[in-house]
Amino acid sequence: MEPQPRPGHRRVRHDGLEHGKVVTMSHESPATDRPVTTALAEAAATAGHAPSVHNTQPWRWTVLPDALELRVVRDRQLTATDPEGRLLALSCGAALHHARVALAAEGWRVAVERMPDPADPDLLARLTGPRRIAADPEAMRLVQCMQVRHTDRRPVSDEPVPTAALGEITSAVVAEGVQFQLLNRDQVMELAAAASHAATVESEDPQLREELAYWTSRSGGAGLPPEVLPESAPQTTVPARDFGRSGSLPVGPGHDQAAVYAMLYGDEDEPDNWLRAGEALSAGWLAATRLGVSLVPLSGVVEVPGTRQTLRGLLAGLGFPYLVLRLGIADPAHAGPPHTPRLDVAQVVDTSAVRTDRA
Repeated sequence: MEPQPRPGHRRVRHDGLEHGKVVTMSHESPATDRPVTTALAEAAATAGHAPSVHNTQPWRWTVLPDALELRVVRDRQLTATDPEGRLLALSCGAALHHARVALAAEGWRVAVERMPDPADPDLLARLTGPRRIAADPEAMRLVQCMQVRHTDRRPVSDEPVPTAALGEITSAVVAEGVQFQLLNRDQVMELAAAASHAATVESEDPQLREELAYWTSRSGGAGLPPEVLPESAPQTTVPARDFGRSGSLPVGPGHDQAAVYAMLYGDEDEPDNWLRAGEALSAGWLAATRLGVSLVPLSGVVEVPGTRQTLRGLLAGLGFPYLVLRLGIADPAHAGPPHTPRLDVAQVVDTSAVRTDRA
Protein backbone atom coordinates (compact mmCIF):
# COMPACT_ATOMS: atom_id res chain seq x y z
CA MET A 1 0.00 0.00 0.00
CA GLU A 2 1.08 3.41 -0.19
CA PRO A 3 1.50 9.06 -0.90
CA GLN A 4 2.71 12.04 2.90
CA PRO A 5 4.16 15.46 3.11
CA ARG A 6 7.53 15.35 4.75
CA PRO A 7 8.56 17.16 7.93
CA GLY A 8 11.18 19.84 7.73
CA HIS A 9 11.27 23.52 6.91
CA ARG A 10 7.97 25.35 6.46
CA ARG A 11 7.90 26.14 2.77
CA VAL A 12 4.38 26.82 1.50
CA ARG A 13 3.78 25.14 -1.83
CA HIS A 14 1.37 26.03 -4.61
CA ASP A 15 -0.99 23.19 -3.66
CA GLY A 16 -1.69 24.65 -0.24
CA LEU A 17 0.60 22.37 1.73
CA GLU A 18 3.44 23.41 3.93
CA HIS A 19 6.52 21.24 3.80
CA GLY A 20 5.55 18.86 6.59
CA LYS A 21 1.85 19.42 7.08
CA VAL A 22 -1.30 20.65 5.43
CA VAL A 23 -2.18 24.24 6.21
CA THR A 24 -5.55 25.89 6.32
CA MET A 25 -6.28 27.94 3.23
CA SER A 26 -9.31 29.83 2.03
CA HIS A 27 -11.51 27.77 -0.26
CA GLU A 28 -14.28 28.81 -2.52
CA SER A 29 -17.57 27.21 -1.56
CA PRO A 30 -18.27 24.08 -3.63
CA ALA A 31 -20.63 24.65 -6.51
CA THR A 32 -24.23 23.97 -5.51
CA ASP A 33 -25.78 23.84 -8.96
CA ARG A 34 -24.11 20.68 -10.22
CA PRO A 35 -26.13 17.46 -10.50
CA VAL A 36 -25.72 14.97 -7.67
CA THR A 37 -24.49 12.42 -10.21
CA THR A 38 -21.54 14.69 -10.98
CA ALA A 39 -20.65 14.87 -7.29
CA LEU A 40 -20.92 11.09 -6.93
CA ALA A 41 -18.75 10.47 -9.99
CA GLU A 42 -16.11 12.94 -8.83
CA ALA A 43 -16.02 11.38 -5.36
CA ALA A 44 -15.51 7.95 -6.92
CA ALA A 45 -12.67 9.33 -9.03
CA THR A 46 -11.08 10.97 -5.97
CA ALA A 47 -11.27 7.64 -4.17
CA GLY A 48 -8.74 6.38 -6.72
CA HIS A 49 -6.05 8.02 -4.56
CA ALA A 50 -6.66 5.41 -1.85
CA PRO A 51 -3.93 2.97 -0.84
CA SER A 52 -4.28 -0.73 -1.67
CA VAL A 53 -2.21 -3.84 -1.16
CA HIS A 54 0.51 -3.91 -3.86
CA ASN A 55 -1.37 -0.98 -5.47
CA THR A 56 -3.88 -3.44 -6.93
CA GLN A 57 -6.78 -0.91 -6.71
CA PRO A 58 -9.31 -3.76 -6.50
CA TRP A 59 -12.48 -1.65 -6.63
CA ARG A 60 -15.05 -0.49 -9.13
CA TRP A 61 -17.65 2.20 -8.56
CA THR A 62 -21.06 2.40 -10.23
CA VAL A 63 -22.72 5.82 -10.33
CA LEU A 64 -26.52 5.65 -10.18
CA PRO A 65 -29.02 8.54 -10.33
CA ASP A 66 -29.13 8.84 -6.54
CA ALA A 67 -26.53 6.40 -5.22
CA LEU A 68 -22.93 5.23 -5.53
CA GLU A 69 -22.08 1.53 -5.33
CA LEU A 70 -18.69 0.02 -4.48
CA ARG A 71 -17.86 -3.42 -5.81
CA VAL A 72 -14.79 -5.55 -5.45
CA VAL A 73 -12.88 -6.57 -8.58
CA ARG A 74 -11.89 -10.19 -8.16
CA ASP A 75 -9.45 -10.04 -11.06
CA ARG A 76 -7.25 -7.81 -8.90
CA GLN A 77 -7.38 -10.00 -5.81
CA LEU A 78 -4.10 -11.52 -4.61
CA THR A 79 -5.40 -15.08 -4.68
CA ALA A 80 -2.20 -16.64 -3.31
CA THR A 81 -1.35 -13.97 -0.75
CA ASP A 82 -4.89 -13.08 0.30
CA PRO A 83 -7.18 -16.04 -0.48
CA GLU A 84 -9.85 -15.04 2.06
CA GLY A 85 -9.96 -11.46 0.79
CA ARG A 86 -8.97 -9.66 4.01
CA LEU A 87 -6.63 -7.24 2.29
CA LEU A 88 -8.97 -7.02 -0.69
CA ALA A 89 -11.82 -5.76 1.50
CA LEU A 90 -9.46 -3.59 3.53
CA SER A 91 -8.17 -1.90 0.37
CA CYS A 92 -11.74 -1.25 -0.79
CA GLY A 93 -12.58 0.14 2.64
CA ALA A 94 -9.83 2.73 2.21
CA ALA A 95 -11.40 3.77 -1.09
CA LEU A 96 -14.82 3.93 0.59
CA HIS A 97 -13.53 6.33 3.25
CA HIS A 98 -11.85 8.47 0.59
CA ALA A 99 -15.17 8.76 -1.28
CA ARG A 100 -17.05 9.65 1.91
CA VAL A 101 -14.56 12.40 2.71
CA ALA A 102 -14.62 13.72 -0.86
CA LEU A 103 -18.40 14.04 -0.72
CA ALA A 104 -18.27 15.82 2.65
CA ALA A 105 -15.70 18.25 1.24
CA GLU A 106 -18.12 19.11 -1.56
CA GLY A 107 -21.03 19.57 0.83
CA TRP A 108 -22.88 16.25 0.48
CA ARG A 109 -24.11 13.92 3.20
CA VAL A 110 -24.86 10.29 2.35
CA ALA A 111 -25.97 7.19 4.21
CA VAL A 112 -23.53 4.29 3.98
CA GLU A 113 -24.87 0.75 3.68
CA ARG A 114 -22.06 -1.77 4.14
CA MET A 115 -22.47 -5.27 2.70
CA PRO A 116 -26.07 -4.35 1.73
CA ASP A 117 -26.97 -7.56 -0.13
CA PRO A 118 -26.03 -10.97 1.36
CA ALA A 119 -26.79 -12.55 -2.02
CA ASP A 120 -24.21 -10.29 -3.71
CA PRO A 121 -20.99 -10.44 -1.63
CA ASP A 122 -19.04 -8.46 -4.23
CA LEU A 123 -21.22 -5.41 -3.50
CA LEU A 124 -19.32 -3.99 -0.55
CA ALA A 125 -21.11 -0.71 0.02
CA ARG A 126 -23.83 1.58 -1.24
CA LEU A 127 -23.87 5.34 -0.60
CA THR A 128 -27.45 6.54 -0.73
CA GLY A 129 -29.73 9.49 -0.03
CA PRO A 130 -27.30 12.29 -0.95
CA ARG A 131 -28.42 15.63 0.37
CA ARG A 132 -26.85 19.06 0.55
CA ILE A 133 -25.09 20.24 3.71
CA ALA A 134 -22.44 22.83 4.45
CA ALA A 135 -19.07 21.85 3.03
CA ASP A 136 -16.78 20.41 5.72
CA PRO A 137 -13.49 22.39 5.99
CA GLU A 138 -11.71 19.46 7.68
CA ALA A 139 -12.78 17.18 4.84
CA MET A 140 -11.38 19.73 2.38
CA ARG A 141 -8.00 19.50 4.11
CA LEU A 142 -8.14 15.71 4.04
CA VAL A 143 -8.83 15.74 0.30
CA GLN A 144 -5.60 17.72 -0.05
CA CYS A 145 -3.88 15.02 1.99
CA MET A 146 -5.16 12.32 -0.38
CA GLN A 147 -3.27 14.00 -3.19
CA VAL A 148 0.10 14.00 -1.39
CA ARG A 149 -0.09 10.82 0.70
CA HIS A 150 2.48 8.18 -0.19
CA THR A 151 4.18 5.10 1.21
CA ASP A 152 7.82 5.60 2.18
CA ARG A 153 9.19 2.15 3.03
CA ARG A 154 12.62 3.48 4.00
CA PRO A 155 13.76 3.86 7.63
CA VAL A 156 12.40 6.86 9.48
CA SER A 157 14.47 9.55 11.18
CA ASP A 158 15.54 9.61 14.83
CA GLU A 159 12.92 12.24 15.62
CA PRO A 160 10.18 10.78 17.84
CA VAL A 161 6.55 10.95 16.82
CA PRO A 162 4.85 13.59 19.01
CA THR A 163 2.48 12.17 21.59
CA ALA A 164 -0.23 14.60 20.51
CA ALA A 165 0.05 13.36 16.93
CA LEU A 166 -0.34 9.75 18.05
CA GLY A 167 -3.42 10.80 19.97
CA GLU A 168 -4.99 12.44 16.91
CA ILE A 169 -4.22 9.45 14.70
CA THR A 170 -5.69 7.10 17.30
CA SER A 171 -8.85 9.19 17.51
CA ALA A 172 -9.24 9.17 13.72
CA VAL A 173 -8.97 5.37 13.65
CA VAL A 174 -11.35 4.59 16.51
CA ALA A 175 -13.92 7.02 15.12
CA GLU A 176 -14.35 4.48 12.30
CA GLY A 177 -15.28 1.71 14.73
CA VAL A 178 -11.90 -0.07 14.76
CA GLN A 179 -9.58 -0.46 17.73
CA PHE A 180 -5.98 0.75 17.73
CA GLN A 181 -3.21 -0.51 19.99
CA LEU A 182 0.25 1.01 20.25
CA LEU A 183 2.83 -1.70 20.86
CA ASN A 184 5.35 -1.52 23.69
CA ARG A 185 9.01 -2.46 23.30
CA ASP A 186 8.52 -6.13 24.20
CA GLN A 187 5.59 -6.41 21.82
CA VAL A 188 7.64 -4.82 19.04
CA MET A 189 10.28 -7.52 19.52
CA GLU A 190 7.58 -10.20 19.23
CA LEU A 191 6.28 -8.44 16.14
CA ALA A 192 9.79 -8.43 14.64
CA ALA A 193 10.13 -12.19 15.17
CA ALA A 194 6.69 -12.80 13.68
CA ALA A 195 7.40 -10.59 10.66
CA SER A 196 10.68 -12.40 10.05
CA HIS A 197 8.95 -15.78 10.21
CA ALA A 198 6.18 -14.61 7.88
CA ALA A 199 8.78 -13.41 5.38
CA THR A 200 10.47 -16.81 5.43
CA VAL A 201 7.18 -18.65 4.92
CA GLU A 202 6.20 -16.46 2.00
CA SER A 203 9.63 -16.61 0.37
CA GLU A 204 9.37 -20.41 0.26
CA ASP A 205 6.00 -20.42 -1.49
CA PRO A 206 6.39 -20.37 -5.30
CA GLN A 207 2.83 -19.15 -5.90
CA LEU A 208 3.34 -16.20 -3.57
CA ARG A 209 6.65 -15.35 -5.23
CA GLU A 210 5.06 -15.50 -8.68
CA GLU A 211 2.20 -13.27 -7.61
CA LEU A 212 4.54 -10.73 -6.04
CA ALA A 213 6.73 -10.73 -9.15
CA TYR A 214 3.68 -9.97 -11.29
CA TRP A 215 2.63 -6.93 -9.26
CA THR A 216 6.19 -5.56 -9.10
CA SER A 217 6.96 -5.95 -12.80
CA ARG A 218 3.80 -5.00 -14.67
CA SER A 219 3.41 -1.74 -16.52
CA GLY A 220 0.31 0.42 -16.62
CA GLY A 221 -1.72 2.08 -13.91
CA ALA A 222 -1.42 -0.53 -11.14
CA GLY A 223 1.30 -2.38 -9.25
CA LEU A 224 4.55 -1.22 -7.68
CA PRO A 225 7.19 0.27 -10.02
CA PRO A 226 10.91 0.12 -9.14
CA GLU A 227 11.07 3.77 -8.12
CA VAL A 228 8.86 3.20 -5.04
CA LEU A 229 10.76 0.11 -3.84
CA PRO A 230 14.00 0.35 -1.78
CA GLU A 231 17.21 -0.41 -3.62
CA SER A 232 18.33 -2.58 -0.69
CA ALA A 233 16.74 -4.07 2.42
CA PRO A 234 16.42 -1.44 5.18
CA GLN A 235 18.28 -2.30 8.39
CA THR A 236 15.35 -2.25 10.79
CA THR A 237 14.24 -4.16 13.87
CA VAL A 238 10.94 -5.12 12.25
CA PRO A 239 11.82 -6.44 8.79
CA ALA A 240 10.05 -4.91 5.82
CA ARG A 241 8.57 -7.03 3.06
CA ASP A 242 11.06 -8.65 0.71
CA PHE A 243 9.68 -7.83 -2.73
CA GLY A 244 11.99 -10.34 -4.40
CA ARG A 245 13.72 -7.66 -6.43
CA SER A 246 15.60 -4.45 -5.81
CA GLY A 247 13.98 -1.13 -6.53
CA SER A 248 15.67 2.16 -7.31
CA LEU A 249 14.72 4.13 -4.18
CA PRO A 250 17.86 5.05 -2.17
CA VAL A 251 17.63 3.75 1.39
CA GLY A 252 20.23 5.58 3.47
CA PRO A 253 21.69 4.56 6.85
CA GLY A 254 18.62 5.05 9.09
CA HIS A 255 16.89 2.60 11.41
CA ASP A 256 13.45 2.28 12.99
CA GLN A 257 14.47 2.92 16.58
CA ALA A 258 12.26 6.02 16.81
CA ALA A 259 9.36 4.36 14.98
CA VAL A 260 6.10 3.53 16.70
CA TYR A 261 4.30 0.31 15.82
CA ALA A 262 0.57 -0.14 16.18
CA MET A 263 -2.13 -2.63 15.31
CA LEU A 264 -5.61 -2.19 13.86
CA TYR A 265 -7.91 -4.83 15.33
CA GLY A 266 -11.50 -5.60 16.23
CA ASP A 267 -13.82 -8.00 17.99
CA GLU A 268 -14.77 -9.96 14.88
CA ASP A 269 -13.05 -11.25 11.75
CA GLU A 270 -15.63 -11.01 8.97
CA PRO A 271 -15.71 -9.18 5.62
CA ASP A 272 -17.61 -6.18 7.01
CA ASN A 273 -14.95 -5.86 9.73
CA TRP A 274 -12.20 -5.89 7.11
CA LEU A 275 -14.04 -3.22 5.14
CA ARG A 276 -14.30 -1.01 8.24
CA ALA A 277 -10.61 -1.64 8.96
CA GLY A 278 -9.84 -0.15 5.56
CA GLU A 279 -11.93 2.90 6.37
CA ALA A 280 -10.04 3.23 9.65
CA LEU A 281 -6.70 2.85 7.85
CA SER A 282 -7.64 5.67 5.49
CA ALA A 283 -8.78 7.90 8.35
CA GLY A 284 -5.61 7.28 10.34
CA TRP A 285 -3.34 7.67 7.32
CA LEU A 286 -4.90 10.96 6.25
CA ALA A 287 -4.62 12.25 9.80
CA ALA A 288 -0.96 11.20 9.85
CA THR A 289 -0.35 12.94 6.54
CA ARG A 290 -1.91 16.15 7.83
CA LEU A 291 0.40 15.96 10.87
CA GLY A 292 3.58 15.22 8.90
CA VAL A 293 3.83 11.62 10.18
CA SER A 294 4.96 8.83 7.87
CA LEU A 295 2.75 5.74 7.96
CA VAL A 296 3.53 2.37 6.40
CA PRO A 297 1.19 -0.63 6.57
CA LEU A 298 2.85 -3.98 7.27
CA SER A 299 0.53 -6.63 5.91
CA GLY A 300 2.94 -9.56 5.58
CA VAL A 301 2.56 -10.58 9.21
CA VAL A 302 -1.23 -10.86 8.87
CA GLU A 303 -1.05 -12.80 5.60
CA VAL A 304 0.38 -15.95 7.23
CA PRO A 305 -2.08 -17.77 9.53
CA GLY A 306 0.56 -18.68 12.11
CA THR A 307 1.90 -15.17 12.54
CA ARG A 308 -1.61 -13.72 12.49
CA GLN A 309 -2.25 -15.95 15.50
CA THR A 310 0.90 -14.54 17.12
CA LEU A 311 -0.58 -11.07 16.76
CA ARG A 312 -3.73 -12.29 18.47
CA GLY A 313 -1.48 -13.24 21.36
CA LEU A 314 -0.28 -9.65 21.58
CA LEU A 315 -3.95 -8.75 22.01
CA ALA A 316 -4.29 -11.37 24.76
CA GLY A 317 -6.69 -13.21 22.46
CA LEU A 318 -9.26 -10.46 22.90
CA GLY A 319 -9.36 -9.29 19.32
CA PHE A 320 -8.58 -10.11 15.71
CA PRO A 321 -5.67 -8.28 14.04
CA TYR A 322 -6.38 -6.58 10.73
CA LEU A 323 -3.13 -4.74 9.98
CA VAL A 324 0.13 -3.58 11.57
CA LEU A 325 1.29 0.00 11.04
CA ARG A 326 4.67 1.69 11.35
CA LEU A 327 4.57 5.37 12.30
CA GLY A 328 7.53 7.70 12.24
CA ILE A 329 8.97 11.01 11.06
CA ALA A 330 10.46 10.64 7.61
CA ASP A 331 14.12 11.45 7.15
CA PRO A 332 14.19 15.11 5.96
CA ALA A 333 17.43 14.45 4.07
CA HIS A 334 15.57 12.32 1.52
CA ALA A 335 13.02 13.48 -0.97
CA GLY A 336 9.79 11.54 -0.77
CA PRO A 337 9.29 8.66 -3.18
CA PRO A 338 7.10 9.22 -6.22
CA HIS A 339 3.43 8.34 -6.15
CA THR A 340 2.46 4.93 -7.42
CA PRO A 341 0.56 4.91 -10.71
CA ARG A 342 -3.23 4.91 -10.84
CA LEU A 343 -5.70 3.23 -13.15
CA ASP A 344 -7.63 5.46 -15.55
CA VAL A 345 -10.89 6.70 -14.08
CA ALA A 346 -12.83 4.86 -16.79
CA GLN A 347 -11.41 1.58 -15.46
CA VAL A 348 -12.71 2.10 -11.94
CA VAL A 349 -15.78 4.33 -12.29
CA ASP A 350 -18.83 3.27 -14.33
CA THR A 351 -21.08 6.22 -15.23
CA SER A 352 -23.03 4.48 -17.99
CA ALA A 353 -26.28 4.59 -15.98
CA VAL A 354 -26.20 8.38 -15.64
CA ARG A 355 -24.39 9.74 -18.67
CA THR A 356 -27.46 11.45 -20.02
CA ASP A 357 -28.04 13.12 -16.62
CA ARG A 358 -24.61 14.60 -16.15
CA ALA A 359 -23.77 18.19 -16.89
